[in-house]
Amino acid sequence: MQTEIMSVDSPNAISHAVDVLKHCGLVAFPTDTVYGIAAYPFNVECIERLYGAKGRNSQKAIAILVGDISQLDKVAVSLSQTATRLAKRFWPGPLTLIVPRHPSLPRILAPDPTIGVRMPDHPVALALLQQVGPLAVTSANISGQNNTTTAKEVMAQLRGRVHLVLDGGVSPGGVPSTVVDCIKVEPAVLRTGPISLEAIRAALIGS
Repeated sequence: MQTEIMSVDSPNAISHAVDVLKHCGLVAFPTDTVYGIAAYPFNVECIERLYGAKGRNSQKAIAILVGDISQLDKVAVSLSQTATRLAKRFWPGPLTLIVPRHPSLPRILAPDPTIGVRMPDHPVALALLQQVGPLAVTSANISGQNNTTTAKEVMAQLRGRVHLVLDGGVSPGGVPSTVVDCIKVEPAVLRTGPISLEAIRAALIGS
């Protein structure tokens, strides 16, 4: 496949990306942490393409990004008070919440009945998500290789594997999000990141 690269300053960049995604294409774009690759999350074929492009083990879950808290109802069910409070406190931002997966999401996204969900704090990512809805997103790199923070780095690894790369300059974070398991009563940090356990506990105590 030929990979197209487009500046996010192009007037039709977001609408073009939406069109690619709706036709089961893969789109790489900047977030507040690193560049990500996105696919439409409610179609098994699209998700299989995402796993294949990244060379990712299909037993490893892929997270969902949303553009607004109201989109949570499309991808998650039975949200705990902990999940709701953390979302309201830290979203948009580098915090992924593990929550019960909505039955409409294909099982291929995650081997367990849960899913990671995040709202990125980046204007390009939010503009895309608010137009197209929730997306299945994983970091825009081949599994086992370095995370990417520029479109050039994405192209170096994924040229010919994705359909479109939105060039939005350097991703400001460079560090993947903190991952918090919100299934149990006591939240547990599964991956350390920009938001500390202390900040999470303080947010819950102060709720």
